[in-house]
Amino acid sequence: MTALPGLEWHLIGPLQSNKTRLAAERFQWVQTVDRAKIARRLSEQRPAELPALNVLIQVNASGEQTKSGVSVSEVADLAEIVASLPRLRLRGLMAIPQPGAPRARYHEVYRAYEKLKAAFEVDTLSVGMSDDLELAIAEGATMVRIGTAIFGQRRKEKSAA
Repeated sequence: MTALPGLEWHLIGPLQSNKTRLAAERFQWVQTVDRAKIARRLSEQRPAELPALNVLIQVNASGEQTKSGVSVSEVADLAEIVASLPRLRLRGLMAIPQPGAPRARYHEVYRAYEKLKAAFEVDTLSVGMSDDLELAIAEGATMVRIGTAIFGQRRKEKSAA
């Protein structure tokens, strides 16, 4: 990735352990840490000349089987591990609630974030996307992802026939 002054690259999406070196070397943020193994590899592979990698713990807010992330009850344990790693900086939580999720799901993530703030110096709650950003902000989000609002809906690729 090209270095551009003032631009920070965020990795959002599943991160496989065989891709952690690229993430550690090229990004300033990884918003999807969901396992201790991934956190340890990112810390070990972060070049010493770069500042600590900003990390968000991914929470599976809706308990969906198809999504990555820890449960709210697992946040504290993973946070302890992430915060102890020398090349990482724990910044907070990231969640993508299921479309149409009730407000309670957002509030549950916010409560987990508040508990994290009481134990660590965190400042980021990345929740919400274009379709639910008002609700996410009302429930404490400090960062939202608004790609669809900017770029429009993704086009579905045509299948080869």
